[in-house]
Amino acid sequence: MISTVLIADDDPVQRRLLEAMVRRFGYEAETAEGGEAALARLESTERGPVDLLILDLVMPDLDGMGVLGRMRERKIATPVIVQTAHGSIEAVISAMRAGALDFVVKPVGAERLQISIKNALRFEALEGEIRRIGRKASGQLTFRDIFSRGEDMLRAIRLGERAAKSTIPVLIEGESGVGKELMARAVQGASDRRGKAFVTVNCAALPQNLVESILFGHEKGAFTGASEKHVGKFVEANGGTLFLDEVGELPLETQVKLLRALQEGEIDPVGARKPVRVDVRLISATNQNLIELVKKGRFREDLYYRLNVFPIGIPPLRARRDDIGDLARRFLARFAAEEGKRLRGICAEALALLCAYDWPGNVRQLENALFRAVVLADGDELTVAEFPQIAAQVEGFDVRVPPAPAPFGQREVQREIVRIEVRDPNVLRLLDENGDVRRLEALEEATIRFALSHYRGQMSEMARKLGIGRSTLYRKMKDYGLDESAGGADAA
Repeated sequence: MISTVLIADDDPVQRRLLEAMVRRFGYEAETAEGGEAALARLESTERGPVDLLILDLVMPDLDGMGVLGRMRERKIATPVIVQTAHGSIEAVISAMRAGALDFVVKPVGAERLQISIKNALRFEALEGEIRRIGRKASGQLTFRDIFSRGEDMLRAIRLGERAAKSTIPVLIEGESGVGKELMARAVQGASDRRGKAFVTVNCAALPQNLVESILFGHEKGAFTGASEKHVGKFVEANGGTLFLDEVGELPLETQVKLLRALQEGEIDPVGARKPVRVDVRLISATNQNLIELVKKGRFREDLYYRLNVFPIGIPPLRARRDDIGDLARRFLARFAAEEGKRLRGICAEALALLCAYDWPGNVRQLENALFRAVVLADGDELTVAEFPQIAAQVEGFDVRVPPAPAPFGQREVQREIVRIEVRDPNVLRLLDENGDVRRLEALEEATIRFALSHYRGQMSEMARKLGIGRSTLYRKMKDYGLDESAGGADAA
């Protein structure tokens, strides 16, 4: 999505000049005739968010300093570039102390304004990521940290805000990688449990024989290997929030104990003589259709209705393409800072490529693609060349490289750009080095190895997608010397 720049100036001539320049730079431009109108636009929830404010310091109704003061009081974090006709050092210093990122002197040149806008947007993207990471770590992440322009996502955010005002059980539904855990953290951060414990459990990654012990705890000596007492995730989350990711993967026998914990507010640790009272806000998430699992007898109907009191559906990234550009810029700012690279942004063609791709892995896949692109980047801007795997799957985008140097002594040096074919690394190779068909065992091993990485070690998901039983999958992995921990744990 193209960034939106709001221009606040009482002079109509200046507004038109700045609006024309901003549009020429490739941004969306909106105007406000004064400070009050600018504040109203910044706080509007009916239209998309404003990414940058260009603010005149001298206006009749509410001047620039007044706008900056109100923004600070109302915690509006939109970056601001102030403009002044006189270039007063005192006024500029006051504005910068009040929160402005940069200043320009009227009449500002196009090159100076463009650099200022790029720097402000890049700085704000990095600041936003730092704020979000800090709030996530402290359990104070809110819905302001979920940035979106799509109507479906905004609807989900509004539902989350309502859910946060009560202790109602929430079920977050959506494909893998859409940000279900982020939504759960925002629900907690906007509730009265803000700053309390937030405990995440990936139900798909729990060992079958230890599910109850991990969730509800166990006493010392409760079973072979229980050398000491373990409190369990419910007790860890006492007073805070327990997030059960991929709740549809819980075994049926564990679902019974979970239902009792929700109904009675107490748990039964393995080997304990009496139940333990817990005060937990439960938020669950799934990338499956739970009602279909109920019909197949794989999920308890009574538990389903207990969890599905307040469902929130998060749309896939392909259904909210307006968010791709904003997310890409935020990821770019963070990874560039982490890798120590000075990257000023993403070129228009590369941004168009990212917006055209369907992103089956959703936000997580986009994040990983930006990380890889930052590592590959040699210039000061990301181009299509940094996304070869994406470009190979989107029609109309060619990955191009300079040709090899001409032989020594050749009179003419070929200078045109040549097209190369980029092979999809996920395509299974059927022939060996000698051109013979590979053995079935080798193909099976390669398939299981890929599934282990693709599903990040989720054994139930792997077995289901491969069409084999879990015990068969474990046996084959043992035969091929594969370790289930190599896949990692999945995120929401």
